[in-house]
Amino acid sequence: MKSLRAAVAAAVVAVVAGAAFLLLRDGTAQPARDHLTVGATSTRPSVLVDVRGAVLEEFSDSCGTSRYPYLCARVRSELLAADAGLLTRGGLTIRTTVDQRLQQAAQQAVDRYVGRDDPQVAQQAMIVPGSGEIRAMATSRDEGRPLQQGGTAMVYPLVAALEQGLRQDDGFPYSDRYQAPTYQAFKNCKGENVGDPAHSVVNEEGDHGEFTTLRSGTWTADSTFFLKLTERVGLCETVEAARRLGLERADGSPLIEFETFVLGNNEVDPVSVATTYATLAARGQRCAPRAVTEIRNGSGVVRSFPPRCEQVLDQAVADAVTGVLAEALDRSPLKSLGRDAAGMIGTADDHAAAWYAGYTPDLASAVGLGGTLTEKMIDVTIGGRRYPYVDGLSIPGPIWRDSMAAALEGTPASAFTKPDPGRFGGCRTACAAQ
Repeated sequence: MKSLRAAVAAAVVAVVAGAAFLLLRDGTAQPARDHLTVGATSTRPSVLVDVRGAVLEEFSDSCGTSRYPYLCARVRSELLAADAGLLTRGGLTIRTTVDQRLQQAAQQAVDRYVGRDDPQVAQQAMIVPGSGEIRAMATSRDEGRPLQQGGTAMVYPLVAALEQGLRQDDGFPYSDRYQAPTYQAFKNCKGENVGDPAHSVVNEEGDHGEFTTLRSGTWTADSTFFLKLTERVGLCETVEAARRLGLERADGSPLIEFETFVLGNNEVDPVSVATTYATLAARGQRCAPRAVTEIRNGSGVVRSFPPRCEQVLDQAVADAVTGVLAEALDRSPLKSLGRDAAGMIGTADDHAAAWYAGYTPDLASAVGLGGTLTEKMIDVTIGGRRYPYVDGLSIPGPIWRDSMAAALEGTPASAFTKPDPGRFGGCRTACAAQ
C-alpha cells in the first residue's frame, strides 16, 4: 500500500501560487509544462500591403469595412482560388500589386464624376501590360458589380479581321440598320446557328458616308458595321479572339455566344476588359491579371504568385489593332495624353452601361459605369450633373483620361510599334470601289 501511495503521489499535480507543478518522488516540485491547458491566444490580423510594402489596411474575409472594397474583393477571390484556408488564417502579410499613387489617381477621377450616393456605380482597373499586375482598383461605391461590356467588345472582331488578312481600309457600304440575312449567318463555337433575322440593330449616330472601313467604323464605334464584320470573319473566331486576349464573364460562366456578342452582351468586370486591352499593349502577350504577388507569415513566405504570361496574338496584328485604336482616340473629344495612347468607347444596349478602355505601352485601364439592367442611364443626374443620356464619352472617357494622365505624370513616355503598311495599309479584298 505504501508503494502504491508513493506512486500516486509522484503524479499528483499541485497548484502552488497559481502555477501547476508535479510533485516528484524526492518531494521537489517542477512546472508541469507539458500538462498545462493552453488558453486562447490572440492572433494579429492579416494586412494588405502595397507594391512597395507599405500597409494599406487590415484584411478580413468579409471586405465589408474595407477602405478599398473593390481591391479587397479581388484579393479575396484570388486567395479563394489558391487556397480557401488563407481567408481565415490570421497574421498574414499579403503583398499586393497596388501602387498607392495610381490608386489615388484612379479614385480621385472616379469621385470627380460619380457621387458616392449615386445609384450608378463607376469602377476602374489599371493593369501593367506584360506582367498582369493590377496597379489600381477604384470604385464609387461597394465592391463593384458586373456590367454589360458594350462597344469595347468591338475590338475582338477587329482583331479577327486583321488576323484573317483584311486591311485597315477594307470595309462595307454604310448601312444604318443591320439584320442577319439567315439563321446560318452566325454560328457559335459549337457550330449552332445563332443568327436572328427577326432582330434589327439601328445606328443612333446617323449617316457615316457611303462606305465604312475597319478604321472609320472603329473611330465611330459603328454597331451595324461591326455586326457585318462579325458575320464576315465569323462569330466563333471573334469569341476565340476575345478569349485569347483574356476576356472572361464576371460570374465565371462561359462567354455567351450570340449574334450581338460584338455589342457587348456579356457581363464583365473592368479587370477582364483591361486585361484584353493590356494584351494589345504588350503586342499580343497576355498575362493573367493578379492583385497578389506574395503571402508571408512570421516564418517567411507562405505562397507566391508569379506572372503567368503567354503570347496569344501575332505582334504585327496587335500593332495594327493599336494603330486603329490610336487614331480612334486622337479623333475623339478626349484627344491624347501627350504620349502614345489608344482607346475605344463602349455603350451597352439602351444605355444600361457605358465604358472606356484604352492603353499606353506601359499602362492599360478600363472604366465601367452602370446600375442594374433595369436602370437605364437616360435623363439622369450623376455626380451632380444632368445627362440626357450617358455613353462612353460622357463619364467613363473623362475618368479614364484624367486618371491615366495623373498616373503617368512624371514617367518616361514609350512609343507604340508602328503598323506594317505593306501588310495592313490600304485595302485589298473589300475596297470602296467593289
